[in-house]
Amino acid sequence: RVELAACERVLVQRLLRGHASSGVTLRRPETIHVDADVEIDADVTIEGHVTLRGRCRIGSGTRIDVGCVLENVEVRAGATLLPYTVAADSVIGERARVGPFAHLRAGTDLGEEVRVGNFVETKKTHMGKGSKANHLAYLGDGVLGERVNVGAGTIFCNYDGFGKYVTVLEDGVFIGSDSQLVAPVRIGKDAYVATGTTVTLDVPPDALAVGRARQENKPGYAGRVRARLSARAASEKKK
Repeated sequence: RVELAACERVLVQRLLRGHASSGVTLRRPETIHVDADVEIDADVTIEGHVTLRGRCRIGSGTRIDVGCVLENVEVRAGATLLPYTVAADSVIGERARVGPFAHLRAGTDLGEEVRVGNFVETKKTHMGKGSKANHLAYLGDGVLGERVNVGAGTIFCNYDGFGKYVTVLEDGVFIGSDSQLVAPVRIGKDAYVATGTTVTLDVPPDALAVGRARQENKPGYAGRVRARLSARAASEKKK
């Protein structure tokens, strides 16, 4: 196994020299791994500790930052992958920006200028031009049109334990933070889903969907709550 690993490293370095000779910039090439079937256009920059497996295709002008792992992924021209992006069996569109710490699972198809940010996971989801999910979201079995904004903490509830269902967000939809979209469901063009809403019914175009409990303020009640909790904690310590 030691000899096999040494042979693999020799072959990988040979592949990397070929890519560098064709106009690819490799930072710390001794830490980069590429498989034989990987295609990389000129003017691509690849930082250290990147792994490209299977049949990856990397378009011109792309930048792949530290620690990214791609398997059978097409990255189109001008895209940027920020550190520690993981993707498999996916397409990343022109001038898209993904990561850091994003996870693109099989069937993800990102259009031009899409933004998928930190701690966002996608699976079998298409995002149209200019759409974005910048942080802390799960988009599974989704179809997003153009210029859709998905707020932080949004979840596509696509699985009921037996089947997978599709969530459709038409062009211009805005999803407020911490929303749950229970599939199958469709949000119409230019509709707005208020923060903290659980959506279980289709939303018409240009409508506002609100589904949350009404807030109630009780003046002066905080002190009573603190006193009760403090007494309980003191009682527990005596046991």
